[in-house]
Amino acid sequence: MPIYSHSKVSSFENCPFQYKLHYIDKIEPETSTTIEAFMGDIVHQTLEKMYKDKKFKKRVEKKILIKFYRDLWEKEYTEDILIVKKDEGLKADNYRKMGEQFVSDYYNSHKDDDMTILGLETQDRMTLKDGNQWHVRIDKLGCDKKGNYYICDYKTNARIKMQEEADSDRQLAMYSIWIKDKFKDAKRVILKWHMLAFDKEVTSERSPEELEVLQDEVISLIKDIEKSEKENNFPRKQSALCNYCGYKNSCPSFKHETILDEKAEKSIEKYKKDDGLKLVDSYAELKTKLQELEKQEEEFKSKLIEFSKQLGVDAVYGSNMVAKVKEFDKIILPEEREEFLALMKEKGIYEECSMICYPKLQSKYFKGELDNHKEIHGKISKEKDWRISLSKRKDVEDDD
Repeated sequence: MPIYSHSKVSSFENCPFQYKLHYIDKIEPETSTTIEAFMGDIVHQTLEKMYKDKKFKKRVEKKILIKFYRDLWEKEYTEDILIVKKDEGLKADNYRKMGEQFVSDYYNSHKDDDMTILGLETQDRMTLKDGNQWHVRIDKLGCDKKGNYYICDYKTNARIKMQEEADSDRQLAMYSIWIKDKFKDAKRVILKWHMLAFDKEVTSERSPEELEVLQDEVISLIKDIEKSEKENNFPRKQSALCNYCGYKNSCPSFKHETILDEKAEKSIEKYKKDDGLKLVDSYAELKTKLQELEKQEEEFKSKLIEFSKQLGVDAVYGSNMVAKVKEFDKIILPEEREEFLALMKEKGIYEECSMICYPKLQSKYFKGELDNHKEIHGKISKEKDWRISLSKRKDVEDDD
């Protein structure tokens, strides 16, 4: 059976195409890691040392912990680590200092903790109801004498986790299923996030009923993954997370952008002569002109209507063309659309006035919602088509 994890299914949710490259094609990312992930890893290793030293009754001093952090950063840092916010003036040293502050604040707040530590960076598995394996990896697992178990996660995010996010979080909640199975004396399982950037903690708990629903949701998501693997269907999903992706050179949505960036680094002339760049610039210019012409068209229509009203005619003549101006009545539907449609159905005129909503039907088809309606499904075929849309490049927006 395959082994799934929070990071694995999250990768599929965020972008199925990235999931394919990483977990199926086993392609190594083009960048070793991002600076945020690197800093988070160094912080994790430092806090792990703090608790390991406490376990062996070694003296834990903050200055020793900070030195460990600095030495580890110096040893592990490489120039190929991606700094996404470099354009905002942030450098690796900014992140190093930030991580150091996280360690210092955490030490001050937790140096006298009396929690019994059961595991650090734990590695285990649990079996889901469908037989699949789920990877369990907990930053810090502890308990107290009252039968309370704590699943602790260190977060270096620049945004604090809100309570509603904690109460719907999947990662730690899934681990609590494993705790309840492994530790029969557990009276409560408390999920705890150490929000290091704010020196605060966010906690949550789940009922047995909530955990049952959560596991069913995870199993359903795994079925979606299995279906995609069977059909070899891994669509790309663009979002802000793309800025942190290590597969841009392999992604059709960003491959040309990386080619342009490489050309710009070598020669601005080569950048400007790129065929794709020139095509898009020309197409964008044409679209702008078309929008301006459409606006002018509406203005001319208004002027023609006004002219025909003043002269009392329904045809206005030019040198070679004639513009016929006809006034007609049109209906306006009520705002209470659902109530009106129900009334049409009741009076038996809905069917003859309605028409197929093509976008909705297409969505149902590709989501598999018509699979159980074989008569309908069998009459629909599909073919490849193309659609072009324009949007502003993010780097261009940032320069404005």
